[in-house]
Amino acid sequence: MSLTESFTAPASCLVSGGNMLMPGLPSGWVVVAVIAILALTLWAFFLPVAERTASHGIDPTRWPLVGTSIAWLGHTPWILVGLRLLTVWLFLVIVAAGLFGTPMPRQNAATLLTWNLWWSGVIVSVFFLGSAWCAICPWDALATWLVQRRLWRRAPPGNSLDLPVPKMLRGVWVATLAFVFLSWLELGYGLTVDPYATAMLALLMVLMATLSLAIFQKKAFCRHFCPVGRTIGAYSQLAPVSLRPRQRAVCEECETLECYHGTEQIPPCPTSLVMGRLKQNTYCLSCGHCTLACPHDNVSWRLRPPSREAMLDARPHWDEAWFMLVLLTITLFHGFTMLDVWENMVRQTAVWLGDSGRLIASFTLCMALVCLLPPAFFALMVKLSHGLFQRGTGYSDLFSGLAFLTLPLAFGYHLAHNLMHLNTETHGIGQLLSNPLSREIAPLSGKTIQDWMDHPLFDPFVLHFSQMSLMLFGYWLAMLVWRHRARHLFSDNRVQGWPLLVFSLGISGVELWMLSQPMLMRFQ
Repeated sequence: MSLTESFTAPASCLVSGGNMLMPGLPSGWVVVAVIAILALTLWAFFLPVAERTASHGIDPTRWPLVGTSIAWLGHTPWILVGLRLLTVWLFLVIVAAGLFGTPMPRQNAATLLTWNLWWSGVIVSVFFLGSAWCAICPWDALATWLVQRRLWRRAPPGNSLDLPVPKMLRGVWVATLAFVFLSWLELGYGLTVDPYATAMLALLMVLMATLSLAIFQKKAFCRHFCPVGRTIGAYSQLAPVSLRPRQRAVCEECETLECYHGTEQIPPCPTSLVMGRLKQNTYCLSCGHCTLACPHDNVSWRLRPPSREAMLDARPHWDEAWFMLVLLTITLFHGFTMLDVWENMVRQTAVWLGDSGRLIASFTLCMALVCLLPPAFFALMVKLSHGLFQRGTGYSDLFSGLAFLTLPLAFGYHLAHNLMHLNTETHGIGQLLSNPLSREIAPLSGKTIQDWMDHPLFDPFVLHFSQMSLMLFGYWLAMLVWRHRARHLFSDNRVQGWPLLVFSLGISGVELWMLSQPMLMRFQ
């Protein structure tokens, strides 16, 4: 194979066992990525870590020319109201398409827009806009309008039972279990290829958000129960944007805490955050209540180095650590289920179990076995680091603190993997938007699908370069997190955290291997 061929994928899609496959990352790109990953690992291990000083970031509202406009956007609630109305309208269109449109998933707005565009777009938006999606989420918007009967102003008391969340439901354990269950529905039951089930799931999320708001204090669904919101919250710790005080001293002297309590017109913080004490984005919904309520005009969007929270600011918690680890695991599992090796594994398990039909039992058993591997690998490497470090740091503290390493590893692969779906599975979106119920549309022929596969959205060079770059960007962030977290947890002797470098290399190796394999199309 020539050097040029090693960087070039097949010109068209592949076919295996009657299934259409998207070509994987060519070997030349994989070799470049491996060399760069090894170089980043050596840099992280050997080069000294500079002390990070406290930083309030950059306030874009102070920029000349555009600063005033940025500040105006933060003090105008009707911008968010308008965006919420738009997302609610799109949500209702998707639900109507799923309930009443064609059952063909590739020609139904519910499946195509939800699983190929929305989910990928939300993950991309996290890096540039933090948790901004939560501010315009249609599930929460509909729940708020139904329970509080207000577009945005503070609702009068009495619209909710206002009960505290039971202790057993606090934290993010419910969201973690929900995330695993939704992944099982998506991949085991076939939710992504069932427009009706997709629509029903969307309505179920609205129902859960509504009941939670009607029963519990503030927005318990957003803080404790929503798997999408907690995914955004976890990834937003990598984002270079955040809502923060302009001057900490102003917050320290404030006694009224309008950011927390709200005002007569502005609702309180929906997740009970105090701006002066805020150090991580995990539970911030970017709703803008604090910006509107602050009488000192001391809250604004700020720019900061990527992954600063994951490196330094975020406080480790046991439940959040497990959510981050599960997020990495499920992200890897999504990619694995689109490979031929997974299909063979499930079929062989079905033969062993005597399973037939939809092979739900076989899928569930294989999912459980595969999804145990990343957490077990991580726990083993943390245990090894704990054994090397004999200065009193407990295992749970190391586990929780080093779990931040999994966020960029998951994020980089998540984007690189979804880029492949966007490249080949988004044809026909314009037609769907003009005819969301897909009335009088003929089923797609094999020739049409073949033509779409042969004419992807991106040039192959652009696609593969982007995938490699995203993987390396995620790994670079992971090395930054490891350097600073290990330095803190191991009392400046970070080399004792080398087992977590082995973990990072192992996970990245698996990710690159999966990207290099031909991948099953979601919609055949």
